[in-house]
Amino acid sequence: MAIEHRAVTIGDIELTITEAGVGGRPLFLVHGFTGSRHDFALALEGLAEAGWHAVAPDLRGHGESTKPTSEDDYSLDLFTDDLLALADAIGFHHFTILGHSMGGMITGHLVLRTPDRIDAIVFMDTSHGPLHVDPGLVELGVAVARDEGIDAVADVMAASSGPLDNPAYQRKVAEDPSYAEYGDRNLRASSPAMFAAMLAKIPEQDDRLEALASLAVPVLVIVGEEDAPFLDDSARLAGAIPNARLAVIPGGGHSPQFEATDAWWDALSGFLAELPVAASH
Repeated sequence: MAIEHRAVTIGDIELTITEAGVGGRPLFLVHGFTGSRHDFALALEGLAEAGWHAVAPDLRGHGESTKPTSEDDYSLDLFTDDLLALADAIGFHHFTILGHSMGGMITGHLVLRTPDRIDAIVFMDTSHGPLHVDPGLVELGVAVARDEGIDAVADVMAASSGPLDNPAYQRKVAEDPSYAEYGDRNLRASSPAMFAAMLAKIPEQDDRLEALASLAVPVLVIVGEEDAPFLDDSARLAGAIPNARLAVIPGGGHSPQFEATDAWWDALSGFLAELPVAASH
């Protein structure tokens, strides 16, 4: 299956996407904060072979997509607007969506705004509401991004450890040092305005758990067993949504698609294989 890259114009910005399986069942793969479309590169061929038209975009302010310079141009609602405009542009009238971390927060907004367009959902290592983050660290990160730029942020983060620097991540880096370099490249390719805006907004977002409990489509909640900041929220999501199930990935951290690839793929592909074919057309 061919994997293709292209830019799609939506309004005043361009989103760069990677896709495979054109003509198959529509599936969005939405990366997290300072991630990129390449976060799902290893899964695209398998998804296409399973009959999916898998599309992974670089969100605005990330990767090779347009990077507005104002912090006002970044919010969960604006990311949602972009994804819905992208869906229209590529002909995804109904679709399944996987959202990772901040991408899962965006997914929560999107599926509540347009539930009639959603066939199934995968929430992956994400939250249904505000994150408990040290306000001092948030203030420092915002200040460095604003005053010194994204490279300075990356330098600071490379010299320290954070809540997502868990044993699963450390094992992956020990096995493959390029994994840390990959994350660093993603971060440095991110907009400093996006970094400052979303670092401040993510801890203060509204809680969506009660609203998400109204969802009537199949839902899979994936979380790495060593992703401590997101274990409780993942369990609450799976418990609140009627058609949801929880998959805790052994050996996985915040990015189990890299840290525990086989177990992650088994959980995801098994869920997708159960979805009625007619529901995604």
